[in-house]
Amino acid sequence: MDQYTVRDSVGSEAVVGSGPVAEDVQAVVLVGGKGTRLRPLTLSAPKPMLPTAGLPFLTHLLSRIQAAGIRDVVLSTSFKAETFSEYYGDGSKLGLSMRYVTEEEPLGTGGGIRNVLDELTAKTIVVFNGDVLGGTDVRDVIDTHRKADADVTIHLVRVSDPRAFGCVPTDADGRVTAFLEKTQDPPTDQINAGTYVFEREIIESIPYGVPVSVEREVFPRLLTEGKHVHAHVDHAYWRDMGTPEDFVRGSADLVRGIAPSPALGDRRGESLVHEGAGVGPGALLIGGTVVGRGAEVGPRARLDGAVVFDGAVIEAGAVVERSIIGFGARIGPRALIRDTVVGDGADIGARCELLRGARVWPGIEIPDNGIRFSTDV
Repeated sequence: MDQYTVRDSVGSEAVVGSGPVAEDVQAVVLVGGKGTRLRPLTLSAPKPMLPTAGLPFLTHLLSRIQAAGIRDVVLSTSFKAETFSEYYGDGSKLGLSMRYVTEEEPLGTGGGIRNVLDELTAKTIVVFNGDVLGGTDVRDVIDTHRKADADVTIHLVRVSDPRAFGCVPTDADGRVTAFLEKTQDPPTDQINAGTYVFEREIIESIPYGVPVSVEREVFPRLLTEGKHVHAHVDHAYWRDMGTPEDFVRGSADLVRGIAPSPALGDRRGESLVHEGAGVGPGALLIGGTVVGRGAEVGPRARLDGAVVFDGAVIEAGAVVERSIIGFGARIGPRALIRDTVVGDGADIGARCELLRGARVWPGIEIPDNGIRFSTDV
């Protein structure tokens, strides 16, 4: 098994192993979204590049692709497209060959896939949504596709409550029979997990240069045409990282080893403190908390499931729970930050209380006692 060392921007290392190289398979990663549900964090960076367990979120997905033996990766970009190429370059540091295709206008999932066709030479193409944190072995999905001799194979996961998602029923042989919108009485617990295996000719059939949804247009059309759309179904870890709540939980799951990532190696625990960060005496870091490079956590502060970006400061006695603290932000002494997003460079005064989905935009200053839910100060 090949191994190599990845050094990320915060100085940590992870050894990534890989199986045999799949030279006849290419990967496409869709990273063109604006990440509006994660604002204000995505005002300055695309969602796949936000630090997640100390690494850009996309690195965790790329490490899974590499571990599956796929070396050729094309990124379909749009919003802040240059950010990806500036960070990853040609992909060689991750053991990959990476290229980038930028959408001039938003083309949707199907249009984004079709837009990269000129960079695709393999017969089999694996497509990933760039905002999904998953645990399935990519090789298993490819094996299912080939054994079924399918035109397209879709990874489905079983969830306890599928009502919040569109569901995808299958027959006894594993063939997809329909794509259903959200309903209060879903006929199956199987939902689309955002990973697809395409034969190249199916991508060629997608209209070029116009917005197309692969979920609402391409897949239903293939069923109507009698194409073989197969399913790989499992109970593996899966999370859409589109909301602050899911982003925090996904990062914590990576730190604690609940969600697998080859990029993190065997590191796991209640917290992850990166190079150059300082943690004061009596501070408590639990729940999968991440403290970025150069960040400072003051004495007696309590961080539970917190994601603290590089250079942020948490002052003495502050409490940060299930929240994201942006680059260079400051949380004042004895402040309470719960279920909140604090933007880059914001300054939250002493004893402030920000709760229940609050979002503070970058650079905003809130004075001491400026926002309270309690009556005492």
